Amino acid sequence: MTDMAQKILVTGGAGYIGSHTLLQLLLGGYAAVGVDNLDNSSQVAIQRVQELAGEYGQNLSFHKMDLRDKPALEKLFASMKFDAVIHFAGLKAVGESVAKPLNYYDNNLSGTITLLEVMAAHGCKRFVFSSSATVYGWPKEVPCTEEFPLSAASPYGRTKLFIEEICRDIYHSDSEWKIILLRYFNPVGAHPSGYIGEDPRGVPNNLMPFVQQVAVGRRPALTVFGNDYSTKDGTGVRDYIHVLDLADGHIAALRKLSDPSIGCEVYNLGTGKGTSVLEIVASFEKASKQKIPLVMAGRRPGDTETVYASTDKAERELKWKIQISKQEVVRLSRASSSGKTSKGRFLESHGNGRVNG
Repeated sequence: MTDMAQKILVTGGAGYIGSHTLLQLLLGGYAAVGVDNLDNSSQVAIQRVQELAGEYGQNLSFHKMDLRDKPALEKLFASMKFDAVIHFAGLKAVGESVAKPLNYYDNNLSGTITLLEVMAAHGCKRFVFSSSATVYGWPKEVPCTEEFPLSAASPYGRTKLFIEEICRDIYHSDSEWKIILLRYFNPVGAHPSGYIGEDPRGVPNNLMPFVQQVAVGRRPALTVFGNDYSTKDGTGVRDYIHVLDLADGHIAALRKLSDPSIGCEVYNLGTGKGTSVLEIVASFEKASKQKIPLVMAGRRPGDTETVYASTDKAERELKWKIQISKQEVVRLSRASSSGKTSKGRFLESHGNGRVNG
């Protein structure tokens, strides 16, 4: 690894957002260490990140690890000095969290608390947390600003909210900490190469991989959860942000940690625009020139009606804004769903190509 480069620990590094962020870190001149328990991801993602990073790939290492394994985490921190931690690791399905709340509280809360304890013990007090727009619950108005009242409509959302509160309490107890909480909205898309992306095990929880799997014939139809919302077409409205824009937001947050005025700060990462489920489907159909069969189903427990971001604060203070338009998001997603990657491989045919996280 490069001696002079800042060394960043990325938890959940083999996952969907984690793998794209690792790539952007490497290309940005950072040294990166990924950890992941591979519960819903594959180490293949790490290998692909190294290949995509070219000569910078040598600045990446990976350790299979569960954050709840404190001795293993202690050993890692004792073996190298980290400049900061970006924390993605955690379970993330809203519906599953309603059915299995204890799994979510154990994994997401216990893992984070252990991580923060080990960081403090080793003097690493710079932390970027992958939070979520779910902490806004059912917002009374949109767009959501960082000052909105917080609530959560699911156990998954509550784990994000509780971790945010833990971070605020840590900072108030010890002002040496510098913490940025990134509340982001609905990540979609993939690296333009199609070599890394979102391809979850089992039934997808996010819209775009579900649409992609229908497009390539892996599923017969897209299930639309709720078509009776008070929205323009009855379907839920979300803020769909390209995963590379999101990854770059984490790089911007890392840079912001060097600002002496940062204590524990919150930023939204989104596009600032709401798009309905049916609008995304229509855009995908236009880009792919194929029909996506739909099945209408009831609302999912814990889902909200309309949520999209105000991004003014992130644009102003992080000097960050999206670079990829909605049309480009859909086009890139269409390209990655075709299965053909720049390496001439087919993601859809490889079970070990799953890189959701």
